Amino acid sequence: MRDERPGDGARTMWLSQPTGISKMTSKLIERRSRELRAKTRRKLIGTVAGPFAASMFYAYGMKEFYALRQVVQLPFAIALAWSVIGLFFLNRGMWSAMMPADTGLRTGLEFCRNEVERQRDLVRRVVLWSFGPVMLATGTLVLALALVSTRERGIFPDGLPFITLVIVWIVSWFVIRLREQRELQHEIEELKGMQMENHD
Repeated sequence: MRDERPGDGARTMWLSQPTGISKMTSKLIERRSRELRAKTRRKLIGTVAGPFAASMFYAYGMKEFYALRQVVQLPFAIALAWSVIGLFFLNRGMWSAMMPADTGLRTGLEFCRNEVERQRDLVRRVVLWSFGPVMLATGTLVLALALVSTRERGIFPDGLPFITLVIVWIVSWFVIRLREQRELQHEIEELKGMQMENHD
């Protein structure tokens, strides 16, 4: 799933207008609304990465750790089911309609704000319904590695780089998501202010 910086959204476009907000055209607002809507949809399509990753972990774990299937099968199955159910909650209420043509500036700003709010809400949902299942599957895999006899597989210390990479990835993911949350919220506040300053 490709990460996109919120700074590429409405805020950058608003602040880059040299003639001020009052001179924004309806066509510009409509174009930006389409771009924001398309960005939200790309993020929603990317939510299939959760079930895909969970299923890959499941298949790999069942193949490589067959002797431990009684231990790892249940958490792998829970992670997969969790991620599949999560697709419903991730997509619920997120697919917006196209903004009607010839809308006023205030209405266009409201539509753009709603799209940014959807992106913010999606980031919050992803933590529970996509990242959570993947972490459960990853933790189960690490558990299986720890339970395997060193004499049979030689996993440790060879497995330490993998665990280190997982930890770094988890920390990095949370840092990126927190920054994205702040930027989206800042953009929403700016759009709210613009709505109050501009009337049809």
